[in-house]
Amino acid sequence: MKILICGKGGSGKSTIASLLAKDLETQGYRILVVDTDESNYGLSAQLGLEKPKELMDQLGGKKTVVDKMWAGRSAGEKAPIFSESWGIDEIPSECVSKKDNLYLLQIGKVKHFGEGCACPMGGLSKDFLTRLKLDPKDIAVIDTEAGVEHLGRGIASSVDVLLLVLDPSYESIRLSEKISAMAKEANKSVHFVLNKMDKTTADKISNKIGKERVVSFIPFSQTIQDKGLSGEELDTQVTDIAELTSYVLRTQQELN
Repeated sequence: MKILICGKGGSGKSTIASLLAKDLETQGYRILVVDTDESNYGLSAQLGLEKPKELMDQLGGKKTVVDKMWAGRSAGEKAPIFSESWGIDEIPSECVSKKDNLYLLQIGKVKHFGEGCACPMGGLSKDFLTRLKLDPKDIAVIDTEAGVEHLGRGIASSVDVLLLVLDPSYESIRLSEKISAMAKEANKSVHFVLNKMDKTTADKISNKIGKERVVSFIPFSQTIQDKGLSGEELDTQVTDIAELTSYVLRTQQELN
């Protein structure tokens, strides 16, 4: 199963991705966290893993990837970057940081002033996720950049579950409407994780966005904020995400 985590900047996407991945691992699953956010540098620290070599660099860098993507331009479409499918064990070892059954892959980051847009990372993310084949006890948790660009690039086309993280803001509510509409165009459904809010606020937001699609409510945690500020590893003891994990496991069973 492939789970895509999306939402506005600062809503807690990477935090939810990290906690969910860690909790799912305790349930006996092998978890691949795929970092498709070209500007977030903190996910590896949250997971307690070393930063691996980026897949973009493994393939020769941005220019090489762009050249390969446009190799089929004369035929009117971009060429696929990969020619065959692969599982977690086939990913180049340099591109994977792991501890027990928790794995991290990073697609690529914007590193230099004036280097150009992040579109090649988006194309690489889409092709990688399309070609990624998972065993029944494998789950991929995909952390995305803020907003809707990953949907515009079609990255969500090959995922099974879309989870939208909302914080207590009007912007999150409006974004939930836009992402839901775009997901519908891709024949995907979206479920909501309400994060960093009290129960009263969560109830108000649930009534606005449709409480039947809310799968988890996670209150604000000072401990998580402090760990995030210091770049410490997160663990599942800092907040209760059992409700979210249960939803994912039910969905996994249905897909299998």
